[in-house]
Amino acid sequence: MDEVKQIVTDIKNGNIKPIYFLMGEESYYIDKITEYIDRNVLAEEEKGFNQMVLYGRDVTIDDIVSNAKRYPMMAERQVVIIKEAQDLSRTIEKLADYAEHPQPTTVLVICYKYKKIDKRKKLYKTVAKSGVIYESKKLYENQVSDWIRKVLAGAKYSIEPKAAQMLVEFLGTDLNKINNELEKLKLIVPQENQITADTIEENIGISKEFNNFELRKAIGVRNVIKAHRIINYFAQNPKDNPLVMTISLLYSYFSQVLQYHGLSDKSQRNVAATLKINPYFVSDYSDAARNYPMKKVSQIIALLREADVKSKGVGATNLPPGDILKELLVKIMG
Repeated sequence: MDEVKQIVTDIKNGNIKPIYFLMGEESYYIDKITEYIDRNVLAEEEKGFNQMVLYGRDVTIDDIVSNAKRYPMMAERQVVIIKEAQDLSRTIEKLADYAEHPQPTTVLVICYKYKKIDKRKKLYKTVAKSGVIYESKKLYENQVSDWIRKVLAGAKYSIEPKAAQMLVEFLGTDLNKINNELEKLKLIVPQENQITADTIEENIGISKEFNNFELRKAIGVRNVIKAHRIINYFAQNPKDNPLVMTISLLYSYFSQVLQYHGLSDKSQRNVAATLKINPYFVSDYSDAARNYPMKKVSQIIALLREADVKSKGVGATNLPPGDILKELLVKIMG
């Protein structure tokens, strides 16, 4: 996020580069930088003749170079945006010759999503010298809650840790998908108000009681009744609560509990930093560690691997997902 802010700040200050090569697995920031350039580099009256959007599937590298070398009309510069440039992955290296001597009055934006170019090759090296290369990396699950908090803070909103975790567990790590839901919430929740678990349940349809976060917590404190109630709900609503997601999240959780057991410094600050979790959730891990010794946690991780195999139809072809989860829960909490 800091790198994105710096790119935007430089453009605001007039430090505009002739090439912006935006690449990587996470499309959200590629879209955001492109959108900012699209809206702010040229005045509205200049865009008609001097701003164009091309798509990788429709053009060749020669087409891109030809358009980039064109001079602006009645403006200081022109903007050429190439969307879905990953469709040109087989020939993208040919852009290196242009990048070596780019047209100074052109701002060429290459949106190269879900892939990245080889840093050892000429294209990367020439663009790095003459322009900006930004790699948008996929955030890990444990980073997304913090991202949600920062995005909302920038718009003068706050969010409960549990509410942020609910969003992550329901929507995954796709920042565009999460941002769409945050935009909806901003229309509903007054500015400077806190977004709570109730807000999420009422407006996005994620149950605040029957979700993976609550299941994990119930297992951690050995609340057998609550854990069984949650998995029964999951069994009745399998589309909204896929087994593979539940197993994956439990595997991640118990892997962190195992890591907690190995820490010599179990202070809140150190646990949060080492496990890469919000300090608010540290007590959940200390509770789980008390209830599940290291040997038991290792066994649970093995059980989760077995359940994952079964969920994919190996050795349990006709076993419904709900039954696999119920069997798993009995073994974990037994």
